[in-house]
Amino acid sequence: MGDHDDLRKFITDLAVVHGRVVLSSGREADWYVDLRRVTLHHEAAPLVGRVMRELTADWAYDAVGGLTLGADPIAMSMLHAAAGTDRPLDAFVVRKAGKAHGLQRRIEGPDVTGRRVLAVEDTSTTGQSVLTAVEALREAGAEVAGVAVIVDRGAGDAVRAAGLPYRAAYTLADLGLVA
Repeated sequence: MGDHDDLRKFITDLAVVHGRVVLSSGREADWYVDLRRVTLHHEAAPLVGRVMRELTADWAYDAVGGLTLGADPIAMSMLHAAAGTDRPLDAFVVRKAGKAHGLQRRIEGPDVTGRRVLAVEDTSTTGQSVLTAVEALREAGAEVAGVAVIVDRGAGDAVRAAGLPYRAAYTLADLGLVA
């Protein structure tokens, strides 16, 4: 098996939780994909970095991140996967709101002004979280190359409607789930 198949197995074994839940979008579902069980796992996290880099290999960007908390471990996995390659990456964190103290930055990490960046998310149903990150990145002067998620729950249309390329490593069908 390759990285993509190995990561899918981690997702189906560790992250898919069955039971009634309310998603961040406000929608209800009979199952939840808790990707932090994978993105923060010692064996799975390196796979996340490699799979997401491969998914977006033809896009030009030099920094990766998104809205905290779902995007943070993905960005770090991609940063580490890129270390020592001919295409290193910086990572950044987009806060849900600007800080009221210190430097009062909404985007933490290396400056994204004037840079091509990739916005990531673990899973997305409506696209609201990742589009919030995109808005903050654009306000900071970054050029967003596209949006990539590990699992798409249906956000693709909303992200593409916002004028952004969109890719997902896995669909619900890939995981044996129905919407």
